Amino acid sequence: MSRIEVLARPDKWCLGGLDGVIWAPPFPRWLHRPGFWDAAHLLQYEVGPCFSVALLDGAGVEIPLSWSHAGASGGEAEPATAPGGDTAGTAGVRWRPGTLVAGWRTGEGAPVVETRQVLPGGILESAWALPPGAAAGFLVAFTGQPAASVSGMQPSSGGVRWVRRLADRAGQELSVEMELCGSGAPAWRRTLPSEGGAHPDWAASPFAEGATSDLDDAGDIPEPRAAGRNGWIWTAVAFPVPTPDQGPLSLRMRLAPRLSGSTSRETAAPAGSLTWESFFAGFPVFRCADPRLERTFDYRIHGLGLNRIERRSGNVRHPCIAEGIGYFHVPITYSAQCHMMEMRWRAGGREAWGSLLNFLDNQKEDGSLHGRLYANHLEGTDFYHANWGDALLAVHAMHPDPAALTRCYHGLSRYARWLNRSRDPEGSGMFTVVNHFETGQEYMSRYMAVDPEADVRGWQPRLRLKGIDVTVYAHQLFRALAMLAGRVGRPGDASGWRALETRCRSAIMERMWCPEARFFTDVDGRTFERTGVKAAVGFYPMLTGRVDALRLDALMDHLENPRTFGTPFPVPSSSVDDPRFSAEGIWRGKRRNCPWNGRVWPMTTSHVIEGLLRCWRQGNRRAGELAANRLIRFVHLMFTDGDPRRPNCFEHYNPYTGRACHFRGIDDYQHSWVVDLLARGMAGLHLDEEGVEVWPLPHGVPRLRLGPVRVRGRSIAVELDDTRACLAVDGARHEGTRERPLRVGWETLDEGREGRRR
Repeated sequence: MSRIEVLARPDKWCLGGLDGVIWAPPFPRWLHRPGFWDAAHLLQYEVGPCFSVALLDGAGVEIPLSWSHAGASGGEAEPATAPGGDTAGTAGVRWRPGTLVAGWRTGEGAPVVETRQVLPGGILESAWALPPGAAAGFLVAFTGQPAASVSGMQPSSGGVRWVRRLADRAGQELSVEMELCGSGAPAWRRTLPSEGGAHPDWAASPFAEGATSDLDDAGDIPEPRAAGRNGWIWTAVAFPVPTPDQGPLSLRMRLAPRLSGSTSRETAAPAGSLTWESFFAGFPVFRCADPRLERTFDYRIHGLGLNRIERRSGNVRHPCIAEGIGYFHVPITYSAQCHMMEMRWRAGGREAWGSLLNFLDNQKEDGSLHGRLYANHLEGTDFYHANWGDALLAVHAMHPDPAALTRCYHGLSRYARWLNRSRDPEGSGMFTVVNHFETGQEYMSRYMAVDPEADVRGWQPRLRLKGIDVTVYAHQLFRALAMLAGRVGRPGDASGWRALETRCRSAIMERMWCPEARFFTDVDGRTFERTGVKAAVGFYPMLTGRVDALRLDALMDHLENPRTFGTPFPVPSSSVDDPRFSAEGIWRGKRRNCPWNGRVWPMTTSHVIEGLLRCWRQGNRRAGELAANRLIRFVHLMFTDGDPRRPNCFEHYNPYTGRACHFRGIDDYQHSWVVDLLARGMAGLHLDEEGVEVWPLPHGVPRLRLGPVRVRGRSIAVELDDTRACLAVDGARHEGTRERPLRVGWETLDEGREGRRR
């Protein structure tokens, strides 16, 4: 089976076109109805209802369809499950990345197969295959649209089109051209204003009684306002039931945003558009003796593809990855650092570079960055801190691009100067957090230590907290800029960046280490006293590679101590002994959507494992063992009910039970860098400007393969067995032991390749 087929399951439904349009309703109400009645998302804009499908006989009478209890492949379907993991009943539905196949039966028992996809260009497609001998009749796509937001309705060559106004959470509007059409010539088209509501059952539509006339290309379309302010405009487009030799019939809804500088036709799928098969093919294959690690690697690729954005207009001009589904379906700085780490493993690295370039293209005059990018406006974008320095070095190591590197250096230099000027005017080497949202980690004791109202003041810039996380981010940024200055023709900049790096490092090690807690903590920006509050961000200094042996041992003690951070599933966002700790995410007696007072967040866990991995590469055996153990436990966490067939990636989890925040419904949340950690930690593959190295963590998984990794014009693969490691570069094999680094320089590889050519 292909790696896409292996992911097939009956309890998912999320579909994406790899370009910014997704159909991923967190709690679908109408999954059991044909078509796409639940809302889709075009970037952050919700579009719904979409459309449903009815099968009519030659006289226009509906032929009822019921869920088939046989799967689409003919075998018995597995139980379909609800978002929370509870059994929802058996049904003939089979999901795989990019496709949802539903099995139906007519009243006479004839099997009918519907295949749902979201295609590039914003096309929701419901394709129908009917059995030989199916009665002549019609397949009808129909929808109800809120009349108050519809204009310009008119016949099109394939159906009916109109313009719909959408509003996002910031109240900003976007006009979208919508078309209901099909793959053939329509038999008839109808529209009708209506009072009442909209429902995906044909019997509830105004067309069920056949009281309307057909439209032709010159026909009059009723005015939407005729439906009244709260009314609906119903539209139906019918196509003859195809004969077996004609193949499936596709019913479609097309969504084309009207963005500044673009046309409605710009979003039409170009020739050779990216497909799910080609997207997966751009990533290496990961195979090992642990099926959960294998499944997570490929499932993560699905999540990246689902949230991929390929827009070339408006404020998002480079391919990139959105943070998640729903209103998270936009580029967000806090998660962009993760996307850069993961998308560098895809050939070409376009999305990895794009995830930073989009923000730099929209950089503010003062040098700061928008927290979110909306394609059609930059209102209410807020701000988030991010580890840009490490992410930039990581992408450059695998996909060097001199032009992109120069652009990123200059943009991040402006950002670093803004950060230094606005968040450390005292020159302390520590950087200020001004509200509990901008770290991406709200509702924690760390903020309450300096302001008892920190959790009720929203985005107000009232805090003066010198944050250990943002200070580490700043240190890594200064370090990266110092390393890159000479490579972009700015060698004179390096000394200034090194001075800031040194001052920052001294502050972290001397002023942010709390001897009483044996942990790194924040500092009160008013008194410059350490807060002593233990949060998972206190592990972040491991990223610097500058933590001495005694302090590193203290940090690792905490990771193993069940009274602080040693919970069964790693790593709780706040220490277990924190007075506000809650494994269930209860804050002030209320279950929060995004609590950081004890839940496991993949974002922080990725940071902690990354820090341990770096300490391992500096020779600390204990750090390597902890990194391997926590990485495996982390991956095993992300499976619903522990079922290896049901991987997930929610926002946060219970550190004791491993239960995800199903109540949020936000699965496929790209807020960590699992692919990267598996490739570098489990397979041990590391690339830098000098060469390539294999040195896996001491994880004990006996057999593992990774490859091909396509970087720097080369094809690289790794194989591990019980004791040996093999590195293959362009077919040339290099072997060594798993216990020691196996390193080959680019110059050596170039010489070998030249020799083979001769």
